[in-house]
Amino acid sequence: MRAAAQEANEWIDGFLFVANRPILDFLNTKPVLADGPTELLPDVHALERWLIAAGIASSPKTKTILRNWRQSAAAAGFLEQLLGFRERLREAIVRMENGLSPTDAFLAEVNALLTQHPLPTSLRKRENKVTRETLFEPLKPTDLWAPIVDATADLLADTEWSRLRKCESCVVHFFDTSKKGSRRWCSMNICGNKLKVAAYQRRKRAGERDMN
Repeated sequence: MRAAAQEANEWIDGFLFVANRPILDFLNTKPVLADGPTELLPDVHALERWLIAAGIASSPKTKTILRNWRQSAAAAGFLEQLLGFRERLREAIVRMENGLSPTDAFLAEVNALLTQHPLPTSLRKRENKVTRETLFEPLKPTDLWAPIVDATADLLADTEWSRLRKCESCVVHFFDTSKKGSRRWCSMNICGNKLKVAAYQRRKRAGERDMN
């Protein structure tokens, strides 16, 4: 999966990438926009676009396979299951943000998915170094579970929970990679500047009242 985009490219093909963890970017596919909570994955074609934007589907072969699934009933059924999983993941993330462990039921679900849909990997030598690469070539829609559940397991097991945050201004979740661990907003461009302007206006109004 692709890491979070830089500030200049936070939106890719209509999807937000600011979370510093790919699975959190997936969680953020239901943000609150001007018209309220907005589902960014309403159909299989949208899921195809997100998988490509996230870097999960990168080879021409995989992109062709996904394109052929746009009208697939099996793919539509998978998407429905995936969106349900996303909301259970959201509950787990909120618990972790509050210093609590994910529920046993959610861990059991992730473990079952890991067993049913393992993500194949292989070791490659590159420039006298050994690297581990994933081998993701879906043959059926449910194979798409593999990268999603693998990233979920990484987040649950290998992430410092105290750096999991929800933006102070919206519903976007992110992993704080700042040196001081003091990031408050999903993005300075999206929410940070808005809150800073609002704070400035409050201070200005307070100052004007004090002068009167």
